[in-house]
Amino acid sequence: MVKTESLNIALTDEMKKFVSSQSGSGTLYATPSEYVRDLIRHESERLQAAKVRSSIIEGYQDILNGRVHEFSGDLMTDLKAHKRRKS
Repeated sequence: MVKTESLNIALTDEMKKFVSSQSGSGTLYATPSEYVRDLIRHESERLQAAKVRSSIIEGYQDILNGRVHEFSGDLMTDLKAHKRRKS
């Protein structure tokens, strides 16, 4: 089972009212804690997706700048050759 710990945060009255309105009867979340945990999960996923997008863009930039080598089908051989070229 996943260990959980409490985290107390200060919210303005307006923010507390909003969080509370997103949980309970007739909402997607049973408790304000569920709502906040879901927000954190979504933000974590958003940041991970941003890293992936950045890596893809970096790969495209490598292609545009000629920093690519044809894949031989054997990753270990290609990595060793790349290492020799860098030395």
